[in-house]
Amino acid sequence: MKKSVLFSPKKMGTFEAPNRIILAPMTRSRTAQPGDIPTDLMAIYYQQRASAGFMITEATQISKQGKGYSFTPGMYS
Repeated sequence: MKKSVLFSPKKMGTFEAPNRIILAPMTRSRTAQPGDIPTDLMAIYYQQRASAGFMITEATQISKQGKGYSFTPGMYS
């Protein structure tokens, strides 16, 4: 049986992914409140999945007014 191209490396600019599988972004709603602060649980979640290849992390709001969902990470002052 022919080896699937899905499991072959893919270069994107200077980054080379080990395969062509991409984890889509998912909102996990696990930040600490108040402040939309990322938690250790979020770090563990991404650490567990990082070895598989390329992943797109969840959205991060840039202002309180731009918040789309509760308990999502924010990066603003």
